[in-house]
Amino acid sequence: MSVVISVVLFALLVGALIDIILRSDDQVKHLPKIVWVLLVVFLPLVGSILWFTIGREYSQSVSLGSFGDPRRRERPASSSPAGQSMRLKTTEEELAELEREIEFHRQQDRIRQLEAELDERRRKTE
Repeated sequence: MSVVISVVLFALLVGALIDIILRSDDQVKHLPKIVWVLLVVFLPLVGSILWFTIGREYSQSVSLGSFGDPRRRERPASSSPAGQSMRLKTTEEELAELEREIEFHRQQDRIRQLEAELDERRRKTE
């Protein structure tokens, strides 16, 4: 039982230290970061509990609804026609656009194949 308590205490200590170190100075409340580190090192249980309850600045809103790279949602200003408002496309609209693009490239490949066949026929008749 004492091993479990020691492991939990050590995990709490390491988690608090990592969290303190990775936070920027504006996300630390009440004391400087170095004082929080010393408090957690010298009083692991009390210091860690105090850090997670009063020392840490929690963000107000966390958006967990986004999927994938957030840069996907950014659209360059030059790609939108003038006068149109910037709006995100639905998945169905994006899929339809991709299908149109795939069909366009298939048609371009078919045109290249037909042109190659035509050139080959012209060479044979000459």
